[in-house]
This record gives sequence, C-alpha cells and structure tokens, in this order.
Amino acid sequence: MKELIRKYNTPGPRYTSYPTVPFWEEESINNTVWSQFIKEKFGEKGEKEISLYIHLPFCENLCTFCGCHKRITKNHKVEEPYIDTLIKEWKLYTDLLGKDVVIKEIHLGGGTPTFFAAEKLKALILNIKANSNFCTDISMSFEAHPNNTTQEHLQSLYDIGFRRLSLGIQDYDAKVQKTINRVQSFEQVAKVHNLAKEIGYTSISHDIIYGLPFQKLESIAQTIDYTSQLKPERISFYSYAHVPWIKGVGQRGYSEQDLPKNEEKQALYEYGKSALESLGYKDVGMDHFALEDDELYLAQQNGELHRNFMGYTTQSSDTLIGLGMSAISDAWGAFAQNEKHVEDYQQRINQGELAIFRGHLLNEEDLIIRRIILDLMCTFTSEIPQNILTHALVNTDLFNEMKQDVLVNVHPEYLELTEKGKPFIRNLCMCFDLRLNRKKVEKNMFSSTI
Repeated sequence: MKELIRKYNTPGPRYTSYPTVPFWEEESINNTVWSQFIKEKFGEKGEKEISLYIHLPFCENLCTFCGCHKRITKNHKVEEPYIDTLIKEWKLYTDLLGKDVVIKEIHLGGGTPTFFAAEKLKALILNIKANSNFCTDISMSFEAHPNNTTQEHLQSLYDIGFRRLSLGIQDYDAKVQKTINRVQSFEQVAKVHNLAKEIGYTSISHDIIYGLPFQKLESIAQTIDYTSQLKPERISFYSYAHVPWIKGVGQRGYSEQDLPKNEEKQALYEYGKSALESLGYKDVGMDHFALEDDELYLAQQNGELHRNFMGYTTQSSDTLIGLGMSAISDAWGAFAQNEKHVEDYQQRINQGELAIFRGHLLNEEDLIIRRIILDLMCTFTSEIPQNILTHALVNTDLFNEMKQDVLVNVHPEYLELTEKGKPFIRNLCMCFDLRLNRKKVEKNMFSSTI
C-alpha cells in the first residue's frame, strides 16, 4: 500500500461537481442565461422538485483548517439584514420556479449556521415554507458548532421539521485543536449530541478529519473512541485539504512540515476506517460511513444515493438551489455561483436581481462524463459508454496503471473499484475528467488526492 500511495498521491479534484470549478466556462452563465435555464426546466410541464442549500457564512472565530467561504465577526447585528436578503433571494427564485415547486431537502451550511439566533433561523424557514411547498417526507438538516449550539437551536429547528444535524468534531487532541483554533471538549460535544437525541433527532453526523497538523495515530484512536461512546448514525471521515495558496492566512498558521506525510497520513485513514468498520459503520461513498439502519446506507444499497454540493444525500432531485453568499446552484445541465463577498451578494439581491457571478453551461460531453463520475462517487461502479475508453482525452495510461495494480476491475459493460482501490477513487475519476486532461493539473490548483 505504501508504494501505491507514493504512486497515486497527486493533486486532484474532490469532484463535488463535474466539470470542477476551475474548468468552468464562466462566460457561459450570467443572470439572464441562468434565469432562462431555470424557467425552461421548471416550465408548465417541467420538473417540480428541488433541494435547497442555504449558506450562512458568519463565524465568531477562524478555524484554520477550514476551506469554506466565511466571514469572521462577533457582531451579531449582521444576522437580520442577511436573513432579509435570503428571503428576497428566495422570492426571486419562486418567480422563476413557480408556486408549485416542491422542496425535498433543506440544508443549512456555513460558516456556522448556529451563529444565528434560533428565532431568526426559524423565521427564515417558515417564510420559505409559506411561499413554497414542502415534500411530505422532506429531509431537513443543519451544521452545528458544539460550542454555540443551544437547546433553543435544537428545539426550535426540530419543531419546524429538522431531524438531522452534523457536528464538526475534527479531532479531540488538545494540541491539534489548539493548532487549528477549534477548541471544544468531548463533554461539550456529548452535551449537544445527547440533548439532540433527547429532543428526537433521528440522525446525527460527526465530522472527523485526518491529516491535520500534529495529528498522530493516538489522537485518531482517541477521537474514534470518544465517537464510539456517542455512536452517531453517520460519520464523515475525510482528508484535510491543505491549500494555503487559496485559503490564505488561516492555513498559513502552520507549515507543511507540521502535517502527516504520505504514508503516515494513509495510516491515519486506514486505522480510522478499520476502527469505524469494527464499530458497525459501513463505507458509503467517498469519505462517508453510516450505520446499517441509517437512510444514507440504505440509499446506497438500493442504488438511490446521490451526491451534490451538499455532499451525499438520499434525495434524488437533480436540481439544487443555493441561497446566500457564495452558494452554488446546480440544475444538472448548468451551475451558477453567487457573489463570494457578503456586501456584493446583498447589494445585488437588494437591487432586485440574482447575485450570479460565475457558472457553467454543460455540453453533451460534460453530461456524459458527469454521469460516470457521479456513479463512481455514489456506487464505486459505472457503466461505460460505448468507445469511452478510446476517447483521445481519457487518461488511459493512468487507467491502465490502476487496472494493473488491481484498483479497478473492467467488465464488458461497466467498471468497478476494488476494495483496495476505494481510497483512490479520485484518481479513477481523473482518468475520465476530459477537461482536466485537456489542460492538465496546474501547480497549486488542487489538494492531494489521498
């Protein structure tokens, strides 16, 4: 395995979309093109179901491992005008989507959604509900910071339909926590977790990161031991993406010398994966684990797992509307991203227009490759369109190497990752990434694949 890690640990995308953001043809999308695309897709005989992602960007403190778009402030006066802007943006979308649109899924992400007062979050969701239709089995979830999530947050959101939440753990080791500026005790996490269970939340996820500065096997073992005491239904166990050339001051608070190296980092993953599986967690897609009775695992077993900018989901809607600063919308055939600065986003929405600043209109080739990569990410298998392996831009050298190393098996009509190959799923996706292979990976474009 060490030799495989050395061989395949190269910079590569995480594939939350295809094409990946660096290869979007940004000039193909603006407010007018995006609005027309949505109108046509949700016309009289068009689609009616969507997922809704709401980006709440404010945090009181900077977590230096974080790669999200956020705004650091302790000024809570920013809450009300931001919520007001989200409501105005949703009104713009309902005018495009029509009143009969059905929301299948809502996720509050950030930033720190629990930066906002519980009553403001509740008011936002109730306003959206008053101006649209919620699916009878709607899935509603939010990201929660253990240090500022209150009983009022948990109860208020539960009362309006939220049943899932995600707690950002990262690592319980004191030195790691101090380095990444995310200090929180197991006792505080347990308090929020157990309170959510008492209220009635049916699915809780814990986010754990491997590859953080000063992280050792002992700290991963401790973190998983603590996690086993709470037994969340889902666990995101993913690799730290060190991209200080993109994220600036935060990730420059420590150097690459402080990070676990290739084999050491892979050892953290292998230990963590083995420990989670011994606790009854099943591997669900890339970086995600779930208990056998959780909806996420059942969706994978039934071939119904989906992946979008929110991560893995049980909802099959292929349209995701993103509200808020930097939020990305996905209408399967097109992507659109909002302005990345709060002031720019609010100014444009308050002028009565959507805040799209870039995006991508997918062509026929994009849609074929998108399906291959999505299937690999959700099922570790994919049908092979006729002649795709002879396409001039498929990286056949990499593909043949992976096949020779028994990381992928090729059948007459489909291919599948082997168990040994699952940690290298991003490398396999790179084989079929025609836009990546056209331009090749530029230095400092992506984090390492492993």
